[in-house]
Amino acid sequence: MAGLVKLIVLGSTISSAVAKCYDPTPAFPVPLWEGTTNGLESALETITQNLNKLAEDSEYDTSSFSVEVTSDTDTLWTHFHTARKQNETRPGVRHVDGDSIYRIASITKTFTTLGILYQHTAGNLSLDDTVDNYIAELAGPAIGAIPWNDITLRIMASQLSGIPREGMAQADLMNGLPDPTAVGLPPASMVDLPPCYQHPDFSPCNRTGLLDNLNKRSPLFAPNQKSTYSNLNFELLGLVLENVTGVTYSEYMRAAIFAPLSMTSTSLSTPPSDDHAVLPLGQFFWDVDQGVHAPTGGIFSSSRDMSKYARFILAHSNALAPGVNWLSPASWSTDTSSFYGLPWEIFRTSRLLQPHSSRPITFVTKSGGVPDYFSRLSIVPEYGLGLTVLVGGNADLLEQIQELVTVPLIRAAEAQVWRDVADRYTGTYTATNSTLNSSIELASSAATGLTLTSFISNSSDVFATLLPLFNGAAADGTWRAQLVPTLLYKNETTRQGEIWRIVIAAEREGERADRPIWDDFCITDVDTVSYAGLPINEVVFWHEEGVLELPAWKVSMKRAREGAETLVVQGGLGAM
Repeated sequence: MAGLVKLIVLGSTISSAVAKCYDPTPAFPVPLWEGTTNGLESALETITQNLNKLAEDSEYDTSSFSVEVTSDTDTLWTHFHTARKQNETRPGVRHVDGDSIYRIASITKTFTTLGILYQHTAGNLSLDDTVDNYIAELAGPAIGAIPWNDITLRIMASQLSGIPREGMAQADLMNGLPDPTAVGLPPASMVDLPPCYQHPDFSPCNRTGLLDNLNKRSPLFAPNQKSTYSNLNFELLGLVLENVTGVTYSEYMRAAIFAPLSMTSTSLSTPPSDDHAVLPLGQFFWDVDQGVHAPTGGIFSSSRDMSKYARFILAHSNALAPGVNWLSPASWSTDTSSFYGLPWEIFRTSRLLQPHSSRPITFVTKSGGVPDYFSRLSIVPEYGLGLTVLVGGNADLLEQIQELVTVPLIRAAEAQVWRDVADRYTGTYTATNSTLNSSIELASSAATGLTLTSFISNSSDVFATLLPLFNGAAADGTWRAQLVPTLLYKNETTRQGEIWRIVIAAEREGERADRPIWDDFCITDVDTVSYAGLPINEVVFWHEEGVLELPAWKVSMKRAREGAETLVVQGGLGAM
């Protein structure tokens, strides 16, 4: 055993010199809600009451909203509110429901990116080609100061291109202020602004106008250097889609995404009837044709359709294009909790579950806003949940609804997860080979995850022999042996043989403010040591038989259930 110990010590020394990790993630497999709100009912009732109370404020008399929570298979909960005050001459929908239609604004960017991923998978373009390969007007001699031959489609979709925010004049103060000189700006002329997409007429801009305007633009950053929000990225990606597919952006979205997902209320043109239209009092943007800007914010949709879209994302996020997990960060934003994806706006917080756990929770979101319409789609991958919030009216409602829904919802989901983990995994497992004195005990809690509390192999206490030598184990004993799901199966077709790994998680001591700054530095290292070519920390749950398998230890263990007969399953010899 001495040689093995030296090998483990060597590996552990190298790894632990880098960092130690306190809260391994994921901590549990993605829950299967299966169309039910089991364990969420109380939280959803509280959310409903709080949203009703919020809507009573006279500040929101002219506002409507739709909110839906979905799993990867079914809508779990809905809530709708209809404005108390509506347009008399053009009221739109009289009673808001799941089919009521809003402008979803910049959530459109996710559809544009999905189209790009589809074309990447089909081999019609490459995410890592530069944009000038697909837009002839940007190829050849340098146009302005923007280095198009260094800007790839992936960089654009990740908000890393460094190009300006707007493609035309919609963000220019000349286009919005009645009298710019009244706020201290010097007199100026509209002559240098393109004539399209200006208040109050909003005549649509076209491809020629957009690309001609780029001759005058300069970048904010060099490509792939710093994230900054840009609508122009997605206007150009829309042109790329048109060039490679040979159809209009609208036609492609309808054929490739809306129709296959049965998003029957979703379109890129103003709905022909107001029967389902959410038309806030005083709104003026409903009928605006965004023209070439449509790929960045032009879609109309309903909460029911957005739940269909969220379900698709939850089910396919890691299978849309080779080498792409659509929900992963691509770059950081300004602070330590915010990231950009393709083109998601990702929020990661360790404040939500406290004081029970400081494990970070990740929200993969995309927000949108045009005059009087504000929206957010949120995907919470680890809980298998999606949230749609659509607002017509007061912009303040979006953030308030997001807070009122997500905090109790995720806390309730977390509590239910650990009830399920306790029921499905915890307890005592004993070797099915009666000649072995081998057993494992598993316990669980929100604070510590699913943990080994005892591990005996061939009468040896593994906690005293091998586990202290694993990567991350502290000499003073302030660690735990936690199981982390790999989200893989021995049989991926039948989803049987659920694979987990044992990792050593350090226990936090003292208040965070009292610890060294670098104490939070964590480099994930799950595959530490092996034995006879097999990972020594691999654990496989065969739930159908109630069996836990340790392949490297050549042993299978049966879970003890009160009142259940012992089932003998062929077991192997212990490894140590």
